[in-house]
Amino acid sequence: MMSSEKESEAFVWIWLPGEIYPVVAGKLEADNGNIRFNYGKSYLERIHDTKPAIPIYEPELPLKSGVLPLLEGLSMPGCIRDAAPDAWGRRVIINKKLGLKGAGTDTTALNELTYLLESGSDRIGALDFQRSPSEYIPRSYNHASVEELLESAERVEKGLTLSPELDQALFNGSSIGGARPKALIENRGKKYVAKFSSSSDLYSVVKAELIAMRLALLAGLNVANAQLVKAANKDVLLIERFDREKTAKGWSRKAMVSALTLFELDDMMARYASYEDLAEIIRHRFTNPRETLKELYSRLVFNILCGNTDDHARNHAAFWNGKELTLTPAYDICPQGRTGNEASQAMLIAGHNNLSQLKTCLETAHNFLLSKEEAQRICEHLKSIIEQHWNAVCDEAHLSEVDKKLFWGRQFLNPFSITDR
Repeated sequence: MMSSEKESEAFVWIWLPGEIYPVVAGKLEADNGNIRFNYGKSYLERIHDTKPAIPIYEPELPLKSGVLPLLEGLSMPGCIRDAAPDAWGRRVIINKKLGLKGAGTDTTALNELTYLLESGSDRIGALDFQRSPSEYIPRSYNHASVEELLESAERVEKGLTLSPELDQALFNGSSIGGARPKALIENRGKKYVAKFSSSSDLYSVVKAELIAMRLALLAGLNVANAQLVKAANKDVLLIERFDREKTAKGWSRKAMVSALTLFELDDMMARYASYEDLAEIIRHRFTNPRETLKELYSRLVFNILCGNTDDHARNHAAFWNGKELTLTPAYDICPQGRTGNEASQAMLIAGHNNLSQLKTCLETAHNFLLSKEEAQRICEHLKSIIEQHWNAVCDEAHLSEVDKKLFWGRQFLNPFSITDR
């Protein structure tokens, strides 16, 4: 397919809660630069079945017949965009489809429906996309080794073409989000997102993420399981997937939506996303709102303490069961490179303030139904956990002394961040 041959329609298939096979939910159609969705009649008629239809996400796509209107400012439904590949996956698909080279390739060479239909089927969440409304054919491959995936990722980064074997090895991970090299693997009955070091890394990014994830776990936060492995003498971070459940009959999928979709924003409007607005949505629409608010507040504080300023609205998500939202485990807690002290979080924290400081967090505590004293205790607890376990967790990650000195006081517990006055 050449770049001028852009897809005009795609059928959305969904795994209903607890099911291991998908059913067709409806159709996406290109419409003058927009993509609109229409539920299929057969799906709407499932409302009274033993496994009834659920909205893909409500209020955005309620169970109604006819072409559903787009939310103001959006060119496609946010809950559909959540299932599309981001920067890394698009580069893999461009490499596969057009043979274009290098990081600077224009990702608009293909349209959104093409990216949905050309990415792997084992995508995050419970959706997939097909050209047929009646026959589901997964786009997948025989699972490759981590070494093969590493070689594939390196070649895509350099803009080199892939052999058919390496091409297939990397393809399955093309549907997952983010800008860094990654792939999907299955090992010993578990599914993982594998994150690779990049040729452009100035320090061990994957080790920094492992250290942050491990410290967050020790602090009592609900985080995805993470482990570091070696392949071809390189570090690979494995993050266990929490959107899959293994049953006696096979794998079921858990529907998810990003905070960006909850905000009814797209990537161009992400700068308006705020923790205050997310807290309000949690108060009204989430299960266990009080506990969830405390968890989210703790994640915000921890992001600041570990130097993760990449806490944008796609790096927060919720499970969706057709009626309720539940906060997913934390993921992508990755300390960012930092030259000076002053830093800002990707989402607004208190009003228009997004400065990466504990005092900013204390200003917004009431939005999380926390007293100043409770918020202060959370800040002190998380700070003490990092201090107590720093050396042991760095040793577990086999972090070099150079990187250890680089991280401490710069990303982790930066003086700018820990001031609360």
